[in-house]
Amino acid sequence: SLHSLYMFLPPVKLNGGRQVQGVLRGFDPFMNLVMDDCLEMAPGGIQNTIGMVVIRGNSIIMLEALERV
Repeated sequence: SLHSLYMFLPPVKLNGGRQVQGVLRGFDPFMNLVMDDCLEMAPGGIQNTIGMVVIRGNSIIMLEALERV
C-alpha cells in the first residue's frame, strides 16, 4: 500500500520523460498523488524546485520505493 510511503521521497517517473521527487502527502483510489517539497529532475541533470504538486494518476509511469515497504 502507498500508506507506507508517507514521509518518504519516492521518485516518480511521468509520461513525457519527466521525473519528480518529493514527500508523499496523500493519494486516492485513482493513484492521484499529492507531493510536497517537490523537485523536478529535468534532462541534463537540472533540478527545479516546484513545491507542492498534484500529479494525476494517469500520467504516472512508475513509482519507486527506495526502502523496503
